[in-house]
Amino acid sequence: MRLKVILSWALRIVAALILLQTLYFKFTGHPESVELFTKLGVEPWGRIGTGVIELIASILLLIPSTVFAGAFLGVGLMAVAIASHLTVIGIESKGDGGQLFMLAITVMVCCLVILVLHKNQGIALWNKVFKK
Repeated sequence: MRLKVILSWALRIVAALILLQTLYFKFTGHPESVELFTKLGVEPWGRIGTGVIELIASILLLIPSTVFAGAFLGVGLMAVAIASHLTVIGIESKGDGGQLFMLAITVMVCCLVILVLHKNQGIALWNKVFKK
């Protein structure tokens, strides 16, 4: 049981830190971030909106009672990010050697494992929302 708690916290912190670290670039209108979202055809609302959703996911990941919701949101965000890299942006962006793509993969894997570790929270949420 203790190993599960440690693993959960480690994965949650890694995913949240990666998501939070990218917010600086989105919220300050960093030229690389603007260029990336322009390439996707969703600048500026896509950049700001994605940043807001990433902030929410990060907060949810770090609150014990909302971990499942945060991980679920993280999986959705990273699915879109990975698909964007594979279809429009490319794996390598602005000579980063694929770093942004690998960070998206890392957050996706962390969030998928978190969903498994906290499946009971997900079942309880499902029952609360859909089985009144």
